[in-house]
Amino acid sequence: MKTILNVIWLILCGFWMFLGYLLAGVLLCITIIGIPFGLAAFRIGVYALWPFGQTVVERSDAGAPSCIGNVLWLILAGWWLALGHVVTGIALCLTIIGIPLGLANFKLIPVSLLPLGKEIVPTDQPFTAR
Repeated sequence: MKTILNVIWLILCGFWMFLGYLLAGVLLCITIIGIPFGLAAFRIGVYALWPFGQTVVERSDAGAPSCIGNVLWLILAGWWLALGHVVTGIALCLTIIGIPLGLANFKLIPVSLLPLGKEIVPTDQPFTAR
C-alpha cells in the first residue's frame, strides 16, 4: 500500500514539492552560512518526494544551535515551503482519493517549518534513531 500511495503522491504533488525544496536548497547553499539550511532542504525534499513509509523523530542531541537555526530557517524558507504544503494539501483533500495524500501533506508542515533537530527514519524503526 505504501508503494501505491508513494507513486500517486509522486505524480500529483511529490515531484513539484521536491523541486521547491531543491530550489530552496540551492539558493540557501549559495552562501557558506546557508549550507546547513540547504542540506536540510535537500533532506526534506527527498522525504517530500517519497513520504509514505517514513516518519520524523526528534534528535536527542539537538540543542540551542538547532533552535536558533530553526528561527532563521522559518524566516528564510520554512514559511513558503509550509504554505506550499497547505495549498496542495487542501487541493488534494477535495477528492476522496486525495484525502490520504492531503493528510500526508499536512504531516510535512511541521518538518518544513522547523527541520533542524529532526531526523527522518523508516516507520518500522522510529525509535532506533533515539
